[in-house]
Amino acid sequence: MALDQSFVGRSYPPTAPYEVGREKIREFAEAIGDEHAAYRDRDAAEALGHPDVIAPPTFAFLITYRAAGVVVRDPELGLDYSRVVHGDQRFVYTRPVRAGDRLSVTSTIESIKSLAGNDVLSIRGDVHDENGEHVVTAYTKLVARAAEEG
Repeated sequence: MALDQSFVGRSYPPTAPYEVGREKIREFAEAIGDEHAAYRDRDAAEALGHPDVIAPPTFAFLITYRAAGVVVRDPELGLDYSRVVHGDQRFVYTRPVRAGDRLSVTSTIESIKSLAGNDVLSIRGDVHDENGEHVVTAYTKLVARAAEEG
């Protein structure tokens, strides 16, 4: 069953703040194999003009994917998550995520399309710091595969 088009444009309340820690950034950089010094060393980050260590660009996925989960679990939307695959991801930054940030995400359904029986759900996650300043927007595309007919 196709997802309800009336959900396009619906926004969900901002998430509770996520506090970005230096150790979490270091662990993430290590997990993805990125050795950039600004992800580990405050002096290196400061030399690049940042007040503290910064996170790799894909770090924002940790925060925005959790927020997108609120959309995915909305019972009114009716998405069968057991059939979902991650279709695409991109980020548009105003500034890097950095240690000490307290970030909240507001998720909005950008579009719902039906292609060959599959539902394609596009979610925008706007990330702001505790001062309300924009940090990054994440664009997540999820594909709910068509149910097999039996």
